Amino acid sequence: MTSRGNPSRRELLRGAGAAAVVAVADPSGQSADPMKTEDRLPHANPADIGIDARRLEVAYDLMKKWTTGPDAPIPGGAILVGRKGKIVPPRFFGRQGPEEDARLLRKDAMFLMASITKPVVYLGAMMLVERGQLNLSDPVTRYVPEFKAHGKEETLVGHLFTHTSGLPDMLKDNVKLRKDHAPLKTFLDGAAKDTAPLFAAGTKLSYQSMGTAVVADIIQRLSGKTIAEFLRKEIFDPLGMKSTGLGAKGFSRQRLVRVQVPDYQAKSDFDWNSEYWQQLGAPWGGLFSSPEDFAVLCQLMLGGGEWAGVRLLAPASVTMMTTNRLNDFPDLPEPVRRTQPWGLGWRMNHPGTRDSWGDLLGRHVFGHTGATGTMVWMDPQTQGFCLLLTSALYEKAPWRMVHLSNAVAASFV
Repeated sequence: MTSRGNPSRRELLRGAGAAAVVAVADPSGQSADPMKTEDRLPHANPADIGIDARRLEVAYDLMKKWTTGPDAPIPGGAILVGRKGKIVPPRFFGRQGPEEDARLLRKDAMFLMASITKPVVYLGAMMLVERGQLNLSDPVTRYVPEFKAHGKEETLVGHLFTHTSGLPDMLKDNVKLRKDHAPLKTFLDGAAKDTAPLFAAGTKLSYQSMGTAVVADIIQRLSGKTIAEFLRKEIFDPLGMKSTGLGAKGFSRQRLVRVQVPDYQAKSDFDWNSEYWQQLGAPWGGLFSSPEDFAVLCQLMLGGGEWAGVRLLAPASVTMMTTNRLNDFPDLPEPVRRTQPWGLGWRMNHPGTRDSWGDLLGRHVFGHTGATGTMVWMDPQTQGFCLLLTSALYEKAPWRMVHLSNAVAASFV
């Protein structure tokens, strides 16, 4: 899968001085994330890639403060910052779960990425666009005929990518389905047949998860693979992302970071830390990944769809995914198009609004957040990116993530 005339991933990283990682034991006695550095971004000192180490330490100090002590608001977290194809080695803080007796966070920890899952699914769909199998300008019903229920015939595939479809965030019986340990197929069928639009497609912006479920359904129908299998074979395996998966099947549960859960999940057998949810592989929020693994995907996007000789997307696709597509919908109010930009799957930063990722990041910065306390952003102007992965409910204190993000952004010089 190497591009014509390009060296292989191994050749590039060997040239950058990458070497095999020595496995490091963690407090549980298990070895660190098994991937070798030749399959990852090479490490660098902050100054060598234009990052002020003293300023970056502000972010580390904040995370350390918020993850230390019996009343720590964040059980555990990790910070990874990269620029120009290299990364500052990730820092890990706190514990593996919110329990008082939880062990220290493992160095091979895999975080529940929550809604950061969504742009990965859309990335897979864009690969089908490039192969001539999917058109964003087509009605969804061309690919999922039963989607016509409840008057959704005019909804285009592109509306699903931009949160302008009018679909609800979750199914009406979402909680009951989880209580019943429903399979993923039941959720996907419900997203197509049972959802009634809240508004006409293309007239408003409303963030929701069921659009991603429908896109996952489309991918499965066109590829003949499950969505988890498709992402693994088409994205994770080619990029050498051995510690990433949609759902946790095949990974040790001891590596999975346990997260704080919302009230409706408390004391249930379907919460985000349950074996049921961890293995369901919800395409709107069930991705698990390690910091260094996901950094590869960040660099792929900043590299125009190519990383170390492996090309998954054409530069044209990356441009469309990471620039404001809301201007494509003439019936969308102008203030929304201007101040709350969305790409295809990736969100753009919204400065001046309560859901901004940072006061030092412009609207050209793209990324996503997750309800489990995760945030990723990429800046094509600085060629830098930031991964903030925690296990604290994002909705309880989104300002903490903004403080961390500001400190990271201020370290780019």
